Amino acid sequence: MKWTYAKAGVDIDRKSGAIESLVKELKFKRTGKGQSANLKGLFTSLIDFGDDYLTLCTDGVGTKLLVAEELGIWDTVGIDCIAMNVNDTICVGAEPISFVDYIAIDKPDENLTNAIGKGLERGAEMSNMEIVGGEIAVLPDLVKGVDVSGTCLGYVNKKKVITGQEVNEGDLIVSLESSCVHSNGLTLARKVFESAGIGMNDKIPGLKRTVGTELLEPTEIYVKQVLSIINEHKVNGMVNITGGGLRNLLRMRPMRYTINDPVEPAPIFKKIRELGDIDTSEMYQTFNMSMGFIIVASPDEAEAVASENKNAKIVGIAEKGSGVLYEPETVLYEHY
Repeated sequence: MKWTYAKAGVDIDRKSGAIESLVKELKFKRTGKGQSANLKGLFTSLIDFGDDYLTLCTDGVGTKLLVAEELGIWDTVGIDCIAMNVNDTICVGAEPISFVDYIAIDKPDENLTNAIGKGLERGAEMSNMEIVGGEIAVLPDLVKGVDVSGTCLGYVNKKKVITGQEVNEGDLIVSLESSCVHSNGLTLARKVFESAGIGMNDKIPGLKRTVGTELLEPTEIYVKQVLSIINEHKVNGMVNITGGGLRNLLRMRPMRYTINDPVEPAPIFKKIRELGDIDTSEMYQTFNMSMGFIIVASPDEAEAVASENKNAKIVGIAEKGSGVLYEPETVLYEHY
């Protein structure tokens, strides 16, 4: 069976339609201090607050929680929850400062929530960000298991905000390597291994650890590294490679983004692709493929970033045109 994300149960095109149907009903606009900036396609909302923008975004861990449940390991998913939010926050050059978590659970379990709390605390420390509140909702008639999500507040000076609209033809695309699958595409990954008769506790050729341990590796937190980079270099655009994979490059200025020297995907991605007989375009629009965060800058600045950071590599170029190419012969996405 040739697997796709849609066959696994997640149709990203239908998801986009669902988002549009919701957003079109959200018409009210605040007046006075605290208005939202009228900028589309960003990873976090910008809220006018004098000389600064406040930023606000929300995200969750997703079905990675099912892997945690099967393995009985809960002390890392809090890191994922933090990472998915702070990595979005920094895309506009903002610094994360505060966080609130939301845990929905079918029945109270002190050991489980304690373990989740350890991961949240570790993620907050790695992000230099304080968790200022949260909610645990006990919903036995609605939730079977546990769901973990959160919301991040950040700020950025208006003169330093990065929207991706300053990307120029000839700018180079720098990838910061991912730590793992991160917290996207787990529905497809789990279905692929399940259909092949491989359990989360199984070890298979090509992987150093069990399948579940590979999938549960925490999402990389890029906060301190990226804030340091933008403090030292002129950056024109930044992208968090989460849901939608390389499609996220299309959030920046309309351009042809060509990935002509990609990072070698980690073994876990190769196994998913092999076992699921998954097309190249499907892999790169579902998973990060070891390219967890993207920085776009002029050639001089990009080369400096790549040389100064061990996990960085120049993987492509911004060109005249539209869409995303993976190597010259494979068009991944043609439309915005």
